[in-house]
Amino acid sequence: MLAKTGFSSVEAARVQQSEPSSVLETKLVLSDGTEYIGRFFGAQKNVRGEVVFNTGLTGYVESLTDPSYRGQILVLTYPLQGNYGVPRDRFESKKIQVQGLIVSRYSQSHSHYEAVRSLSEWLQSEGVPALEGIDTRQLTKRLREHGTLEGALRAGDHEPVEGVDMSQAAKDAAWPEMIRYEGKGPVILVIDAGIKESIIRSLTRRGASVLRVPFYRPWESILQDVQGIVIGNGPGDPSDLKDLADRLRLAFERKIPVFGICLGHQLLSLAAGAKTYKLKYGHRSQNQPVKDLTTGRCYITSQNHGYAVDPASLSQDWEPWFVNLNDRTNEGIRHRSFPFYSVQFHPEAAPGPRDTAFLFDAFLDTVRETRQALLV
Repeated sequence: MLAKTGFSSVEAARVQQSEPSSVLETKLVLSDGTEYIGRFFGAQKNVRGEVVFNTGLTGYVESLTDPSYRGQILVLTYPLQGNYGVPRDRFESKKIQVQGLIVSRYSQSHSHYEAVRSLSEWLQSEGVPALEGIDTRQLTKRLREHGTLEGALRAGDHEPVEGVDMSQAAKDAAWPEMIRYEGKGPVILVIDAGIKESIIRSLTRRGASVLRVPFYRPWESILQDVQGIVIGNGPGDPSDLKDLADRLRLAFERKIPVFGICLGHQLLSLAAGAKTYKLKYGHRSQNQPVKDLTTGRCYITSQNHGYAVDPASLSQDWEPWFVNLNDRTNEGIRHRSFPFYSVQFHPEAAPGPRDTAFLFDAFLDTVRETRQALLV
């Protein structure tokens, strides 16, 4: 069995020798048949999902609660995880969203002035399994070479394996009711398909009043009461939300400023008539370089997505805005005449650099200018 792990014989022997008999041995089984043997921590259960990796050095609290990871098994490539515990807040949603977690080494002890419990205790409390003791960088290399694979974390061959219906992932991740965040600034409709809390905070900190509505509710009836629309991130394939993309065209007709982020970028592109496609292994890191095609300036961004927009499919009314400097994939689009635009990266970061946080200021300035023009 160990021959299938991708370890050298020395590494495999070291994993076996370092494992106490009281620790439950488990394995990650990929859809191509490859197995990685390690040790469980967190909840002891079997799960399955798409195996993806993130190369960030820190930020596991934000990543685990990011709804974009819903239904996925997350591999963290930085070797040591759990060493700063879990704080009382700083979450991106109300719960852990990943199906499972894989790390090279889990720190049994933690130290941070904000920590209230360990990573393992948090995972146990929310029923999320985790695996340690495997070569996560070798696993990541395999995913890079072969593309994203389905996988299962298994602690027993006869236990049921839980999965997520990814076609319903966005609906499950969205907050089910409308929430109002009062502010003194313009009223912004936030269409929730699994949006991160940091996007909401980025708007409210700048004084915006926010109406947060799940995407599947009839939000069209309140468009006359809002001055701008934000479509945030979320899990799954954007083509599963084609109905939402079609509904966004009403905002285009009414010339309401629209700002899309991550999944919102893909949905705005679909509404504009463009096409999306699945990346080989996605962009999930805090150091993705992008270039603004209008100014020539470059920024380091935080990203978490498995799909991209085909810029060649854009109509003449739209233009590419940002491009990824690693693989030249599209990172943003905008309308040539009206205030509709979107970015594939996360200007709110969380975790990651805030180099592009100014985009929230620019959007709210656009909203105010558009509103003022209507009053003249």
